[in-house]
Amino acid sequence: MQKILVALSGGVDSAVAATLLKEQGHQVAGAYIRTWMNEEMPLADCPAQQDIEDSRALAKHLGIDYEIVNFVNEYREHVVQYLVEGYRQGITPNPDIMCNREMKFGIFESYAREQGFDAIATGHYVRKVKQANGNFDLCEGLDPNKDQSYFLALLRQEQLAPAIFPIGELQKPHVRKLAEKFKLPNATKKDSQGICFLGDMNINRFLEYYIEDQPGKIVDPEGKVLGEHRGLHRYTVGQRRGIGVPSNTDHQFFVVVGFNLERNELVVAFDKPDAPGLFTDEVEVSKLSFINEALTESCQLLAKPRYRDPAQKITYTPTGNDTAHVVFDEPQRALASGQILALYREDTLLGGGFYK
Repeated sequence: MQKILVALSGGVDSAVAATLLKEQGHQVAGAYIRTWMNEEMPLADCPAQQDIEDSRALAKHLGIDYEIVNFVNEYREHVVQYLVEGYRQGITPNPDIMCNREMKFGIFESYAREQGFDAIATGHYVRKVKQANGNFDLCEGLDPNKDQSYFLALLRQEQLAPAIFPIGELQKPHVRKLAEKFKLPNATKKDSQGICFLGDMNINRFLEYYIEDQPGKIVDPEGKVLGEHRGLHRYTVGQRRGIGVPSNTDHQFFVVVGFNLERNELVVAFDKPDAPGLFTDEVEVSKLSFINEALTESCQLLAKPRYRDPAQKITYTPTGNDTAHVVFDEPQRALASGQILALYREDTLLGGGFYK
């Protein structure tokens, strides 16, 4: 029997995770991780208060201890600042991945240990598998439609070791049935969408509070001026909607293919396979992180360019201590600087890094 602190998000997945651990006889407590104070910047549709009420109701239903842990300052430093500075520098950050590495399996995990817990648990759809040498692998969840291993691509072995993922072996419909079976108060609650702390709030609305618009020219790859943008932080490579340049008479739509930061120009082209900068079959990856041993030799692997993208065959070649050159067997569309490439061997997550 272990003493386990479950990160209760207010959703059904973490609720079922806590329930299963309690059914197994573990000493379970629940904690809601508070990452945002609505007073800082009012978010009209911020889901935090409802999530707190739902997680508290779940803990009461299970008869387990419950607390709200306030990590607002830490979240601002490790996630919000990373998010804002990324957009300010013209890259596309991934706050959910950073939240997992720095908050859930970083600060929250350390907090749990300080409070005398043996482990933490979450509602992620992933599987932890013990190796013969005592280390752990992190594998895809058995439900291919819900697998969340991509979001844990930057975890390290010491973060994975004390973590438990009770629903990683389950399909989502089964999780829903278990929630109904145990009569959990949030059994019918819809899954959350959007960025971890913003809910359904548009990212541009949020960034308006931190980054002042700097209008500039919208140009095609040859430098022809097509219009004016409001600020480069409002766009990402591959974006089609909201650019502000209409389609042509042949109903061809423009897509963002790049940025000229020095000239403050947004580069767009018609959304076609030969659009300059839209498709690529090779990338440089930096700040690589591995769950177990780092890859030190050229090899054939699988990689997920984005969450929900199917795994792609790649040739991986290390170029430094934490950098690599990656060649895709098939060209990939709209790989944005700052996003994460997750590396796999079959269904085992090896680690990941940032597109340069």
